[in-house]
Amino acid sequence: MPVSFAKSFAAIALCCLALPAAAAVRRSRPASAPTARRFTCDTVIAQAKHSAAAPYTPQQTHVPAWINRLSPAEYRSIRFDPQADIWRTANLPFRLELLPAGFNFQTEVGISIVDDGVVRDLAATPAMFNFSKSNPPPPTAYLPLSGFRMLSHLNSRRVWDEFLIYQGASYFRAVARQLVYGLSARGLAINTAEPAGEEFPAFTHFWIERPLKQATEAVIYALLDSRSTTGAYRFTVKPGAETTMDVDLTLFPRTALRSYGIAPLTSMFLFDETNRGRLDDYRPEVHDSDGLQITSRDGEHIWRPLANPANLQISTFTTEAPLGFGLIQRSRRQRDFEDLNAQYEKRPSAWVQPRGNFGPGTVELVEIPSGRETNDNIVAFFRPARPLPAGAAAHYAYRVSWLAQPKLPKGLGEVVATRSGASLDGKRRVFQVDFVGAGDDVEGLRVALSASAGRLSHVMLLSNPAIHGMRASFELDPKNADLSELRLQVTSNGSPVTETWLYRWTAR
Repeated sequence: MPVSFAKSFAAIALCCLALPAAAAVRRSRPASAPTARRFTCDTVIAQAKHSAAAPYTPQQTHVPAWINRLSPAEYRSIRFDPQADIWRTANLPFRLELLPAGFNFQTEVGISIVDDGVVRDLAATPAMFNFSKSNPPPPTAYLPLSGFRMLSHLNSRRVWDEFLIYQGASYFRAVARQLVYGLSARGLAINTAEPAGEEFPAFTHFWIERPLKQATEAVIYALLDSRSTTGAYRFTVKPGAETTMDVDLTLFPRTALRSYGIAPLTSMFLFDETNRGRLDDYRPEVHDSDGLQITSRDGEHIWRPLANPANLQISTFTTEAPLGFGLIQRSRRQRDFEDLNAQYEKRPSAWVQPRGNFGPGTVELVEIPSGRETNDNIVAFFRPARPLPAGAAAHYAYRVSWLAQPKLPKGLGEVVATRSGASLDGKRRVFQVDFVGAGDDVEGLRVALSASAGRLSHVMLLSNPAIHGMRASFELDPKNADLSELRLQVTSNGSPVTETWLYRWTAR
Protein backbone atom coordinates (compact mmCIF):
# COMPACT_ATOMS: atom_id res chain seq x y z
CA MET A 1 0.00 0.00 0.00
CA PRO A 2 1.27 3.53 -0.62
CA VAL A 3 3.50 4.99 2.06
CA SER A 4 5.44 8.19 2.49
CA PHE A 5 8.87 8.63 0.94
CA ALA A 6 10.50 8.57 4.37
CA LYS A 7 8.94 5.21 5.16
CA SER A 8 9.82 3.88 1.71
CA PHE A 9 13.42 4.90 2.11
CA ALA A 10 13.57 3.33 5.56
CA ALA A 11 12.23 0.05 4.24
CA ILE A 12 14.88 -0.12 1.53
CA ALA A 13 17.63 1.03 3.84
CA LEU A 14 16.89 -1.62 6.44
CA CYS A 15 17.26 -4.37 3.86
CA CYS A 16 20.60 -3.16 2.55
CA LEU A 17 22.53 -1.64 5.44
CA ALA A 18 25.24 -4.24 5.07
CA LEU A 19 25.38 -3.89 1.30
CA PRO A 20 26.03 -0.63 -0.59
CA ALA A 21 23.36 0.41 -3.06
CA ALA A 22 23.41 1.68 -6.59
CA ALA A 23 24.98 4.49 -8.54
CA ALA A 24 22.96 7.02 -10.36
CA VAL A 25 24.13 8.27 -13.73
CA ARG A 26 22.27 7.03 -16.80
CA ARG A 27 24.35 6.97 -19.97
CA SER A 28 23.41 6.61 -23.60
CA ARG A 29 26.84 5.10 -24.37
CA PRO A 30 29.43 3.33 -22.23
CA ALA A 31 32.42 5.47 -21.37
CA SER A 32 35.62 4.91 -23.26
CA ALA A 33 37.30 3.98 -19.98
CA PRO A 34 35.82 2.67 -16.71
CA THR A 35 34.98 5.28 -14.10
CA ALA A 36 34.86 4.82 -10.33
CA ARG A 37 32.35 6.52 -8.01
CA ARG A 38 31.67 6.17 -4.31
CA PHE A 39 28.52 4.39 -3.53
CA THR A 40 25.92 4.77 -0.78
CA CYS A 41 22.77 2.91 0.15
CA ASP A 42 20.37 5.64 -0.93
CA THR A 43 21.66 6.38 -4.43
CA VAL A 44 19.10 4.42 -6.48
CA ILE A 45 16.25 5.76 -4.35
CA ALA A 46 17.56 9.30 -4.83
CA GLN A 47 18.01 8.80 -8.56
CA ALA A 48 14.49 7.43 -8.99
CA LYS A 49 12.99 10.31 -6.99
CA HIS A 50 15.03 12.88 -8.93
CA SER A 51 14.05 11.38 -12.30
CA ALA A 52 10.36 11.31 -11.37
CA ALA A 53 10.43 15.10 -10.89
CA ALA A 54 11.62 15.61 -14.47
CA PRO A 55 9.77 15.03 -17.76
CA TYR A 56 10.10 11.52 -19.13
CA THR A 57 12.88 11.06 -21.68
CA PRO A 58 12.85 7.71 -23.50
CA GLN A 59 16.03 5.70 -23.20
CA GLN A 60 18.28 6.39 -26.18
CA THR A 61 19.04 3.65 -28.68
CA HIS A 62 22.49 3.42 -30.23
CA VAL A 63 22.44 -0.02 -31.83
CA PRO A 64 24.99 0.05 -34.66
CA ALA A 65 23.82 -0.75 -38.16
CA TRP A 66 26.18 -3.73 -38.41
CA ILE A 67 24.32 -5.46 -35.55
CA ASN A 68 20.90 -4.73 -36.99
CA ARG A 69 21.99 -6.24 -40.30
CA LEU A 70 22.35 -9.61 -38.56
CA SER A 71 19.57 -12.11 -39.08
CA PRO A 72 17.65 -13.33 -36.00
CA ALA A 73 19.60 -16.59 -36.10
CA GLU A 74 22.92 -14.74 -36.38
CA TYR A 75 22.04 -12.49 -33.45
CA ARG A 76 21.03 -15.47 -31.31
CA SER A 77 24.32 -17.18 -32.19
CA ILE A 78 26.36 -14.42 -30.50
CA ARG A 79 27.91 -15.91 -27.37
CA PHE A 80 29.73 -14.22 -24.54
CA ASP A 81 33.29 -15.55 -24.36
CA PRO A 82 33.73 -17.41 -21.03
CA GLN A 83 37.31 -16.15 -20.96
CA ALA A 84 35.92 -12.60 -20.69
CA ASP A 85 33.77 -13.37 -17.65
CA ILE A 86 33.82 -10.46 -15.23
CA TRP A 87 34.77 -12.58 -12.19
CA ARG A 88 36.34 -15.61 -13.88
CA THR A 89 39.73 -15.35 -12.17
CA ALA A 90 38.39 -14.41 -8.73
CA ASN A 91 37.10 -17.85 -7.65
CA LEU A 92 33.66 -16.47 -6.81
CA PRO A 93 30.37 -18.45 -6.55
CA PHE A 94 28.74 -16.55 -9.44
CA ARG A 95 29.70 -15.57 -12.95
CA LEU A 96 28.34 -12.68 -14.98
CA GLU A 97 27.87 -12.66 -18.75
CA LEU A 98 26.79 -9.65 -20.81
CA LEU A 99 24.15 -9.62 -23.56
CA PRO A 100 24.51 -7.39 -26.64
CA ALA A 101 21.73 -5.18 -27.97
CA GLY A 102 20.17 -6.03 -31.33
CA PHE A 103 17.28 -7.92 -32.94
CA ASN A 104 14.26 -7.48 -30.59
CA PHE A 105 16.38 -5.79 -27.91
CA GLN A 106 16.99 -2.35 -29.37
CA THR A 107 17.19 -0.34 -26.14
CA GLU A 108 20.58 -0.02 -24.53
CA VAL A 109 20.97 -0.43 -20.76
CA GLY A 110 23.80 0.53 -18.44
CA ILE A 111 25.46 -2.19 -16.35
CA SER A 112 27.80 -1.51 -13.45
CA ILE A 113 29.66 -3.54 -10.84
CA VAL A 114 29.63 -2.61 -7.15
CA ASP A 115 32.84 -3.57 -5.36
CA ASP A 116 33.59 -2.52 -1.78
CA GLY A 117 31.54 0.66 -1.94
CA VAL A 118 32.72 1.69 -5.41
CA VAL A 119 30.74 1.46 -8.65
CA ARG A 120 32.45 0.69 -11.95
CA ASP A 121 30.61 0.95 -15.27
CA LEU A 122 31.11 -1.89 -17.73
CA ALA A 123 31.93 -1.18 -21.36
CA ALA A 124 31.63 -4.11 -23.76
CA THR A 125 33.74 -4.73 -26.84
CA PRO A 126 33.28 -7.27 -29.65
CA ALA A 127 36.37 -9.09 -28.33
CA MET A 128 34.28 -10.21 -25.36
CA PHE A 129 31.93 -12.18 -27.65
CA ASN A 130 32.11 -15.01 -30.16
CA PHE A 131 30.51 -14.08 -33.49
CA SER A 132 29.70 -16.06 -36.58
CA LYS A 133 32.75 -16.29 -38.84
CA SER A 134 30.59 -15.28 -41.79
CA ASN A 135 29.54 -12.02 -40.09
CA PRO A 136 32.41 -10.73 -37.93
CA PRO A 137 32.07 -7.26 -36.37
CA PRO A 138 34.06 -4.28 -37.68
CA PRO A 139 37.51 -3.96 -36.05
CA THR A 140 36.55 -0.81 -34.10
CA ALA A 141 32.93 -1.73 -33.47
CA TYR A 142 30.95 -0.25 -30.62
CA LEU A 143 28.81 -2.80 -28.77
CA PRO A 144 25.82 -1.63 -26.67
CA LEU A 145 24.32 -3.94 -24.05
CA SER A 146 20.73 -5.09 -23.59
CA GLY A 147 21.07 -7.07 -20.35
CA PHE A 148 22.98 -9.79 -18.58
CA ARG A 149 22.78 -13.31 -17.23
CA MET A 150 24.26 -14.98 -14.18
CA LEU A 151 25.67 -18.47 -13.72
CA SER A 152 26.38 -20.68 -10.74
CA HIS A 153 27.01 -24.35 -9.96
CA LEU A 154 23.29 -25.01 -9.97
CA ASN A 155 23.20 -28.66 -11.05
CA SER A 156 26.83 -29.75 -10.72
CA ARG A 157 29.96 -28.52 -9.02
CA ARG A 158 31.82 -29.03 -12.28
CA VAL A 159 29.48 -27.08 -14.58
CA TRP A 160 28.48 -23.41 -14.64
CA ASP A 161 24.72 -23.25 -15.25
CA GLU A 162 22.77 -20.15 -16.20
CA PHE A 163 20.06 -19.48 -13.62
CA LEU A 164 19.05 -15.85 -14.12
CA ILE A 165 18.60 -13.40 -17.01
CA TYR A 166 17.49 -9.77 -17.27
CA GLN A 167 16.76 -8.64 -20.82
CA GLY A 168 14.05 -6.57 -22.49
CA ALA A 169 11.95 -3.82 -20.82
CA SER A 170 11.58 -4.93 -17.18
CA TYR A 171 11.50 -8.68 -17.91
CA PHE A 172 13.57 -11.24 -16.02
CA ARG A 173 13.56 -15.02 -15.71
CA ALA A 174 15.10 -17.58 -13.39
CA VAL A 175 15.30 -21.35 -13.09
CA ALA A 176 15.80 -23.83 -10.29
CA ARG A 177 17.75 -27.08 -10.26
CA GLN A 178 16.88 -29.49 -13.11
CA LEU A 179 14.49 -27.00 -14.73
CA VAL A 180 14.70 -24.95 -17.94
CA TYR A 181 13.57 -21.42 -18.75
CA GLY A 182 9.84 -20.87 -19.19
CA LEU A 183 7.66 -18.07 -17.84
CA SER A 184 8.94 -14.57 -17.06
CA ALA A 185 8.47 -11.97 -14.35
CA ARG A 186 8.41 -8.20 -14.77
CA GLY A 187 9.31 -5.25 -12.61
CA LEU A 188 5.90 -3.59 -13.01
CA ALA A 189 2.72 -3.81 -15.10
CA ILE A 190 0.89 -0.62 -16.12
CA ASN A 191 -2.50 -0.52 -17.88
CA THR A 192 -2.39 -4.21 -18.78
CA ALA A 193 -5.40 -5.09 -20.97
CA GLU A 194 -6.72 -1.54 -20.65
CA PRO A 195 -8.42 0.02 -23.73
CA ALA A 196 -5.87 2.85 -23.82
CA GLY A 197 -3.06 0.36 -24.34
CA GLU A 198 -0.40 -1.09 -22.08
CA GLU A 199 2.66 0.83 -20.95
CA PHE A 200 5.89 -1.13 -20.61
CA PRO A 201 8.32 0.31 -18.04
CA ALA A 202 11.95 -0.61 -18.56
CA PHE A 203 15.02 -1.15 -16.43
CA THR A 204 17.53 1.38 -17.70
CA HIS A 205 20.53 0.65 -15.46
CA PHE A 206 21.66 -2.31 -13.36
CA TRP A 207 24.20 -2.41 -10.55
CA ILE A 208 25.45 -5.86 -9.57
CA GLU A 209 27.32 -6.44 -6.33
CA ARG A 210 30.54 -8.38 -6.51
CA PRO A 211 29.80 -11.43 -4.31
CA LEU A 212 31.97 -12.63 -1.47
CA LYS A 213 33.63 -16.01 -1.91
CA GLN A 214 31.23 -17.57 0.60
CA ALA A 215 28.11 -15.89 -0.83
CA THR A 216 25.00 -17.95 -1.59
CA GLU A 217 23.01 -14.97 -2.89
CA ALA A 218 23.45 -12.50 -5.73
CA VAL A 219 22.40 -8.88 -5.12
CA ILE A 220 21.22 -6.70 -8.01
CA TYR A 221 19.89 -3.14 -8.08
CA ALA A 222 17.91 -1.64 -10.95
CA LEU A 223 16.50 1.72 -11.96
CA LEU A 224 13.10 1.57 -13.67
CA ASP A 225 11.72 4.32 -15.87
CA SER A 226 8.58 4.93 -17.90
CA ARG A 227 6.25 7.72 -18.94
CA SER A 228 4.19 7.25 -15.76
CA THR A 229 6.70 6.35 -13.06
CA THR A 230 10.23 5.65 -11.96
CA GLY A 231 11.28 2.95 -9.54
CA ALA A 232 14.20 1.76 -7.43
CA TYR A 233 14.59 -2.03 -7.16
CA ARG A 234 16.71 -4.42 -5.14
CA PHE A 235 16.81 -8.13 -5.98
CA THR A 236 18.38 -10.74 -3.71
CA VAL A 237 18.59 -14.02 -5.62
CA LYS A 238 19.50 -17.40 -4.15
CA PRO A 239 19.74 -20.24 -6.70
CA GLY A 240 19.11 -23.85 -5.75
CA ALA A 241 16.54 -26.63 -5.77
CA GLU A 242 14.14 -23.71 -5.31
CA THR A 243 15.53 -20.42 -6.58
CA THR A 244 14.24 -17.56 -4.45
CA MET A 245 14.23 -13.88 -5.29
CA ASP A 246 13.43 -11.23 -2.68
CA VAL A 247 12.26 -8.05 -4.38
CA ASP A 248 12.14 -4.62 -2.70
CA LEU A 249 10.86 -1.73 -4.77
CA THR A 250 9.87 1.89 -4.35
CA LEU A 251 7.80 3.67 -7.01
CA PHE A 252 7.77 7.43 -7.64
CA PRO A 253 4.86 8.16 -10.01
CA ARG A 254 5.11 11.06 -12.46
CA THR A 255 1.38 10.75 -13.08
CA ALA A 256 -1.36 9.04 -11.10
CA LEU A 257 -1.20 5.24 -11.39
CA ARG A 258 -4.75 3.92 -11.52
CA SER A 259 -4.18 0.52 -13.09
CA TYR A 260 -0.88 -1.01 -12.11
CA GLY A 261 0.25 -4.50 -11.23
CA ILE A 262 2.75 -5.58 -8.58
CA ALA A 263 4.80 -8.77 -9.07
CA PRO A 264 3.54 -9.42 -12.61
CA LEU A 265 4.14 -12.84 -14.15
CA THR A 266 3.93 -13.54 -17.89
CA SER A 267 3.53 -16.99 -19.41
CA MET A 268 2.29 -18.97 -22.42
CA PHE A 269 -0.73 -21.25 -22.64
CA LEU A 270 -1.75 -22.63 -26.02
CA PHE A 271 -3.84 -25.71 -25.16
CA ASP A 272 -4.15 -28.74 -22.90
CA GLU A 273 -6.43 -31.80 -22.80
CA THR A 274 -9.45 -29.59 -22.03
CA ASN A 275 -9.39 -27.27 -25.04
CA ARG A 276 -7.08 -28.60 -27.72
CA GLY A 277 -9.92 -29.21 -30.20
CA ARG A 278 -9.59 -25.95 -32.15
CA LEU A 279 -5.82 -26.27 -32.64
CA ASP A 280 -4.41 -28.87 -35.04
CA ASP A 281 -1.25 -30.09 -33.30
CA TYR A 282 0.42 -33.48 -32.84
CA ARG A 283 1.21 -32.78 -29.17
CA PRO A 284 -1.22 -33.48 -26.31
CA GLU A 285 -0.47 -30.16 -24.54
CA VAL A 286 1.54 -26.98 -25.18
CA HIS A 287 2.06 -24.53 -22.33
CA ASP A 288 4.62 -23.00 -19.97
CA SER A 289 2.00 -22.87 -17.20
CA ASP A 290 -1.34 -24.63 -16.86
CA GLY A 291 -2.99 -22.86 -13.94
CA LEU A 292 -3.24 -19.93 -11.58
CA GLN A 293 -2.81 -20.97 -7.95
CA ILE A 294 -3.83 -18.70 -5.06
CA THR A 295 -3.73 -19.00 -1.29
CA SER A 296 -6.15 -16.38 -0.04
CA ARG A 297 -5.69 -14.34 3.13
CA ASP A 298 -8.25 -16.54 4.92
CA GLY A 299 -6.40 -19.71 3.90
CA GLU A 300 -8.51 -20.94 0.99
CA HIS A 301 -6.46 -22.74 -1.68
CA ILE A 302 -7.65 -21.98 -5.22
CA TRP A 303 -6.80 -23.59 -8.56
CA ARG A 304 -7.93 -21.93 -11.79
CA PRO A 305 -6.97 -23.81 -15.00
CA LEU A 306 -5.68 -21.47 -17.71
CA ALA A 307 -7.44 -20.97 -21.04
CA ASN A 308 -6.60 -19.79 -24.52
CA PRO A 309 -9.92 -18.01 -25.12
CA ALA A 310 -11.56 -16.89 -28.34
CA ASN A 311 -11.82 -13.39 -26.85
CA LEU A 312 -9.76 -11.49 -24.31
CA GLN A 313 -10.59 -12.59 -20.75
CA ILE A 314 -9.90 -10.71 -17.52
CA SER A 315 -10.62 -12.41 -14.20
CA THR A 316 -10.19 -11.08 -10.67
CA PHE A 317 -9.80 -12.98 -7.42
CA THR A 318 -9.69 -11.98 -3.72
CA THR A 319 -10.35 -8.52 -2.27
CA GLU A 320 -7.05 -8.15 -0.42
CA ALA A 321 -3.50 -9.30 -0.89
CA PRO A 322 -3.28 -13.10 -0.79
CA LEU A 323 -0.75 -15.14 1.14
CA GLY A 324 0.56 -16.28 -2.21
CA PHE A 325 -0.23 -16.55 -5.91
CA GLY A 326 1.52 -17.80 -9.00
CA LEU A 327 1.43 -19.28 -12.48
CA ILE A 328 2.08 -22.98 -12.04
CA GLN A 329 3.10 -25.87 -14.29
CA ARG A 330 1.55 -29.05 -12.87
CA SER A 331 1.96 -31.23 -15.96
CA ARG A 332 5.32 -32.86 -15.25
CA ARG A 333 5.48 -35.96 -17.47
CA GLN A 334 7.20 -36.00 -20.84
CA ARG A 335 4.20 -37.82 -22.30
CA ASP A 336 1.99 -34.87 -21.32
CA PHE A 337 3.66 -32.90 -24.13
CA GLU A 338 5.64 -35.29 -26.35
CA ASP A 339 7.99 -32.44 -27.25
CA LEU A 340 11.63 -33.45 -26.86
CA ASN A 341 12.92 -30.01 -27.87
CA ALA A 342 10.74 -27.63 -25.86
CA GLN A 343 10.75 -29.80 -22.69
CA TYR A 344 7.62 -28.13 -21.34
CA GLU A 345 7.54 -30.64 -18.49
CA LYS A 346 10.70 -28.97 -17.13
CA ARG A 347 9.39 -25.39 -17.18
CA PRO A 348 9.40 -23.70 -13.76
CA SER A 349 6.47 -22.39 -11.79
CA ALA A 350 6.68 -18.95 -10.16
CA TRP A 351 5.13 -18.40 -6.72
CA VAL A 352 4.78 -14.88 -5.28
CA GLN A 353 4.52 -14.24 -1.53
CA PRO A 354 3.96 -10.66 -0.33
CA ARG A 355 6.29 -9.45 2.41
CA GLY A 356 4.50 -6.83 4.44
CA ASN A 357 1.11 -5.28 3.78
CA PHE A 358 0.06 -4.84 0.15
CA GLY A 359 -3.30 -3.48 1.26
CA PRO A 360 -6.64 -4.12 -0.48
CA GLY A 361 -6.61 -5.28 -4.05
CA THR A 362 -7.15 -8.21 -6.37
CA VAL A 363 -5.17 -10.91 -8.08
CA GLU A 364 -5.84 -10.29 -11.75
CA LEU A 365 -5.53 -12.86 -14.52
CA VAL A 366 -5.41 -11.78 -18.18
CA GLU A 367 -5.83 -14.44 -20.87
CA ILE A 368 -5.19 -13.32 -24.45
CA PRO A 369 -6.24 -15.31 -27.54
CA SER A 370 -3.21 -16.84 -29.26
CA GLY A 371 -2.53 -19.21 -32.11
CA ARG A 372 1.23 -19.58 -31.57
CA GLU A 373 3.33 -20.93 -28.74
CA THR A 374 5.86 -18.15 -29.28
CA ASN A 375 3.38 -15.63 -27.86
CA ASP A 376 3.22 -14.99 -24.12
CA ASN A 377 -0.54 -14.64 -23.72
CA ILE A 378 -1.03 -15.06 -19.96
CA VAL A 379 -0.44 -12.35 -17.34
CA ALA A 380 -1.08 -12.49 -13.59
CA PHE A 381 -0.36 -9.81 -10.97
CA PHE A 382 -1.60 -8.16 -7.81
CA ARG A 383 -3.57 -5.00 -8.62
CA PRO A 384 -3.84 -2.55 -5.69
CA ALA A 385 -7.33 -1.17 -5.16
CA ARG A 386 -6.14 2.34 -4.38
CA PRO A 387 -4.68 4.53 -7.13
CA LEU A 388 -1.21 5.87 -6.49
CA PRO A 389 -1.18 9.69 -6.78
CA ALA A 390 1.51 11.53 -8.70
CA GLY A 391 4.37 12.46 -6.40
CA ALA A 392 3.49 9.87 -3.72
CA ALA A 393 6.01 7.13 -3.08
CA ALA A 394 4.94 3.53 -2.58
CA HIS A 395 7.04 0.65 -1.28
CA TYR A 396 6.37 -3.05 -1.91
CA ALA A 397 8.32 -6.15 -0.95
CA TYR A 398 7.70 -9.73 -2.00
CA ARG A 399 9.43 -13.03 -2.71
CA VAL A 400 9.28 -14.89 -6.02
CA SER A 401 10.13 -18.59 -5.81
CA TRP A 402 11.06 -20.35 -9.04
CA LEU A 403 10.40 -24.06 -8.52
CA ALA A 404 8.64 -27.09 -9.92
CA GLN A 405 5.48 -26.54 -7.89
CA PRO A 406 4.54 -24.94 -4.55
CA LYS A 407 3.28 -27.43 -1.98
CA LEU A 408 -0.25 -27.58 -0.66
CA PRO A 409 -0.99 -28.49 2.98
CA LYS A 410 -0.55 -32.20 3.62
CA GLY A 411 -3.77 -34.14 3.06
CA LEU A 412 -5.45 -31.48 0.91
CA GLY A 413 -6.53 -32.79 -2.49
CA GLU A 414 -4.85 -31.18 -5.50
CA VAL A 415 -6.36 -30.82 -8.95
CA VAL A 416 -4.34 -32.93 -11.40
CA ALA A 417 -6.70 -33.00 -14.40
CA THR A 418 -9.65 -31.09 -15.80
CA ARG A 419 -11.61 -32.57 -18.70
CA SER A 420 -14.63 -31.31 -20.56
CA GLY A 421 -16.71 -32.48 -23.50
CA ALA A 422 -20.21 -32.67 -24.92
CA SER A 423 -22.86 -34.91 -23.38
CA LEU A 424 -24.23 -37.80 -25.44
CA ASP A 425 -27.16 -35.70 -26.69
CA GLY A 426 -24.91 -32.69 -27.33
CA LYS A 427 -27.05 -30.38 -25.19
CA ARG A 428 -24.86 -30.20 -22.09
CA ARG A 429 -21.20 -29.98 -21.12
CA VAL A 430 -19.67 -32.80 -19.10
CA PHE A 431 -16.89 -31.91 -16.65
CA GLN A 432 -14.53 -34.24 -14.80
CA VAL A 433 -12.05 -33.01 -12.21
CA ASP A 434 -9.44 -35.37 -10.72
CA PHE A 435 -7.87 -34.82 -7.29
CA VAL A 436 -4.91 -36.53 -5.62
CA GLY A 437 -3.48 -36.08 -2.15
CA ALA A 438 -6.66 -36.67 -0.14
CA GLY A 439 -6.92 -40.41 -0.69
CA ASP A 440 -9.53 -42.34 -2.68
CA ASP A 441 -12.13 -42.97 0.01
CA VAL A 442 -15.19 -40.87 -0.85
CA GLU A 443 -17.42 -42.12 1.96
CA GLY A 444 -19.05 -39.17 3.77
CA LEU A 445 -17.70 -36.59 1.32
CA ARG A 446 -19.80 -34.20 -0.74
CA VAL A 447 -19.24 -32.00 -3.76
CA ALA A 448 -19.89 -28.30 -3.12
CA LEU A 449 -20.66 -27.02 -6.62
CA SER A 450 -22.05 -23.78 -8.02
CA ALA A 451 -22.44 -22.03 -11.37
CA SER A 452 -23.08 -18.36 -12.12
CA ALA A 453 -25.35 -19.31 -15.03
CA GLY A 454 -27.01 -22.43 -16.42
CA ARG A 455 -28.25 -25.56 -14.66
CA LEU A 456 -26.07 -28.22 -12.98
CA SER A 457 -26.95 -31.92 -12.92
CA HIS A 458 -25.56 -35.44 -12.51
CA VAL A 459 -23.14 -34.38 -9.77
CA MET A 460 -21.05 -37.36 -8.64
CA LEU A 461 -17.91 -38.11 -6.62
CA LEU A 462 -16.14 -41.36 -7.41
CA SER A 463 -13.07 -43.11 -6.12
CA ASN A 464 -10.28 -43.15 -8.71
CA PRO A 465 -7.90 -45.95 -7.64
CA ALA A 466 -5.82 -45.57 -10.80
CA ILE A 467 -4.39 -42.32 -9.41
CA HIS A 468 -5.02 -43.05 -5.70
CA GLY A 469 -7.43 -40.16 -5.74
CA MET A 470 -10.99 -39.16 -6.54
CA ARG A 471 -12.98 -37.78 -9.44
CA ALA A 472 -15.76 -35.20 -9.27
CA SER A 473 -18.03 -35.03 -12.30
CA PHE A 474 -21.10 -33.05 -13.31
CA GLU A 475 -23.00 -31.70 -16.30
CA LEU A 476 -23.73 -28.08 -17.16
CA ASP A 477 -26.70 -27.01 -19.27
CA PRO A 478 -25.75 -23.41 -20.09
CA LYS A 479 -29.27 -22.58 -21.34
CA ASN A 480 -28.81 -19.30 -23.21
CA ALA A 481 -25.74 -18.14 -21.29
CA ASP A 482 -22.53 -17.22 -23.08
CA LEU A 483 -20.47 -17.59 -19.92
CA SER A 484 -20.66 -19.44 -16.62
CA GLU A 485 -18.27 -19.26 -13.69
CA LEU A 486 -17.98 -22.70 -12.09
CA ARG A 487 -16.80 -23.42 -8.56
CA LEU A 488 -16.18 -26.87 -7.06
CA GLN A 489 -14.76 -28.16 -3.81
CA VAL A 490 -14.93 -31.53 -2.06
CA THR A 491 -15.83 -31.16 1.61
CA SER A 492 -16.32 -33.22 4.75
CA ASN A 493 -18.72 -31.82 7.34
CA GLY A 494 -18.30 -28.40 5.79
CA SER A 495 -14.48 -28.42 5.87
CA PRO A 496 -12.46 -28.53 2.65
CA VAL A 497 -10.93 -31.85 1.63
CA THR A 498 -9.59 -30.45 -1.66
CA GLU A 499 -8.51 -27.11 -3.02
CA THR A 500 -11.17 -24.99 -4.71
CA TRP A 501 -11.45 -25.57 -8.46
CA LEU A 502 -12.58 -22.55 -10.48
CA TYR A 503 -13.38 -22.62 -14.19
CA ARG A 504 -14.79 -20.15 -16.69
CA TRP A 505 -16.90 -21.86 -19.33
CA THR A 506 -17.59 -19.82 -22.45
CA ALA A 507 -19.80 -20.61 -25.41
CA ARG A 508 -16.84 -20.32 -27.77
